[in-house]
Amino acid sequence: MKLITFVYRNQSRIGALITRDGQEHVVDFSQAVPGLPGDVIELLEAGDAGLAAARGAIASASASATLLLADVKLLAPIPRPGKIICIGLNYSDHAAETGQPIPTYPIVFSKYANTVIAAGEPIVLPRVTNQVDYEAELGFVIGKKARYVPADQALEYVAGYLPINDVSARDYQTRISQWTMGKTFDTFAPMGPALVTSDEIADAGNLAISLRINGETLQDSNTNKLIFGIAQLVEALSEVMTLEPGDVVSTGTPPGVGMARNPKRYLRLGDVVSITIDGLGTLTNPVVAE
Repeated sequence: MKLITFVYRNQSRIGALITRDGQEHVVDFSQAVPGLPGDVIELLEAGDAGLAAARGAIASASASATLLLADVKLLAPIPRPGKIICIGLNYSDHAAETGQPIPTYPIVFSKYANTVIAAGEPIVLPRVTNQVDYEAELGFVIGKKARYVPADQALEYVAGYLPINDVSARDYQTRISQWTMGKTFDTFAPMGPALVTSDEIADAGNLAISLRINGETLQDSNTNKLIFGIAQLVEALSEVMTLEPGDVVSTGTPPGVGMARNPKRYLRLGDVVSITIDGLGTLTNPVVAE
């Protein structure tokens, strides 16, 4: 399933993206199965039964429960995650291009819900910086409560995957050792367009990932180059904190970021940034000034 959150007739709803007769449509769960939860986190908290009901809603959706994608406004699949956990320097060639040693333990930092925007919404360049960078990343979403989960069981706790842009103000990031200030400006975590459930992705550790700005490819890699894979990350993170349904983990970016280029290539007014990951679709955002 491709789970989404969207607005239709001034109401926030959840549903699924489907293709029918060559067009993209939205199955509105509130119309297809009125008893389903009203947001994606609640749906994940309902466990296998909730996901099964959602699949049933897609299979049996009537015309009245099916909308054209063009007629709705997409929100981020999870508009306000409880946690947004990010992994730094998780591709060896990205570590090399930034002059950093290859980590022997995951480098972890956080973003907050104020950063989250949907596909199509603008990344806003703050007026206090001119060093806003892009970072294409594979994100995964926790599907059930996880604590002390061994790596060989970790993927059972992953609900699905989505593209994320870990937008970063490099000057603010490097002012302090923890990076947080440069990572948490409003609009600095575009994600979506959909949360693709795990059953649709045969191997999230082997997905092509790329980023284009105005059609020019600036990042082009594969998740098989991750230093710490998804299972390792779930194991390490759940040793420290309880991971909960709807928590988002962004796994790090491959080489090609703007700060490492010569000359540097930071985001500019009028840019259009697109991240494509095999099986997960394309996340596209325009860039505007504050």
